[in-house]
Amino acid sequence: MFGTVVVGVGIAGSVRIRDLLNPLPSSPAEQLKLVGFVSRRSLSNVHNVDQISLQEALDSKEIHAAVISTDNRNHEESIRMFLEAGKHVLVEYPMALSAKAAHKLGEMAEQKGKVLHVEHIELLTEEYKQLKKEVEGKELVKGTLHFTGGPLDEERSGFPAFSGIARLTWLVDLFGDLTVMSAVREEEKERNYSRMTVHFQTANKRPLTWIEERAPGMKRDKTINFCFKSGCLERLPEAPHAAVGLFMQDLILFAKKLLGQVSKEKLAAEKRRVLRCLDLAEEIQTHCEQTPKIYS
Repeated sequence: MFGTVVVGVGIAGSVRIRDLLNPLPSSPAEQLKLVGFVSRRSLSNVHNVDQISLQEALDSKEIHAAVISTDNRNHEESIRMFLEAGKHVLVEYPMALSAKAAHKLGEMAEQKGKVLHVEHIELLTEEYKQLKKEVEGKELVKGTLHFTGGPLDEERSGFPAFSGIARLTWLVDLFGDLTVMSAVREEEKERNYSRMTVHFQTANKRPLTWIEERAPGMKRDKTINFCFKSGCLERLPEAPHAAVGLFMQDLILFAKKLLGQVSKEKLAAEKRRVLRCLDLAEEIQTHCEQTPKIYS
């Protein structure tokens, strides 16, 4: 059994606590035992689980793993503290708000012999699995992925290329390594409006565009237009709801890693993808900050 602590009790953290208390029967997640949770707020207990201090979590011999569900800006420091304390770590994306920090954390996990698992539930959705099947084997001509949603507090969430890394991960997982050709960000401060437009090129020199657009009242949605030599895919495929929740699927994957049930090749490929996406996110941020378009 791996004693586990949840750090951060927002919406995702509460779901993590629920899933750890009710793991999928006969799954590797049953090997994770929830010992307590850490929160900046004084909550006493959640789902009858006791609150403990951060220092207790770091020092406890009962705790072998930490599930980090805090603001994006706190991920890097939280990962570092738990790795230094000799704990395995599951963290929500993005792992850090700089590529350099992410690479250092990856190196630290290797040196400590600990699992550092970055949650990417966007790859586990039935919608995405179906999309990947439809894209597989087709030769891309050009494509666009456009995300819309409400505004984020960037102090807590990071630059859009990092807070929106789920979309970037889709593109890299679908089409392979990408090269940033240009990136621009437009902002209208009075409307709290933001639009980031990134132009990529695939390894086969095909154009791919990612748009991340946010404003108050804007519906959370993703639209695609992927054109292949065989035709265009203009809407996301319909897919049934998964029998197992996304966070539970992710928890099972984390437990498999702890139990040594994931191949070295798969672990290495996943690490490459995670770090490459963070490298791209940083490059995008640099491009955008060189040519900001801000309107009052």
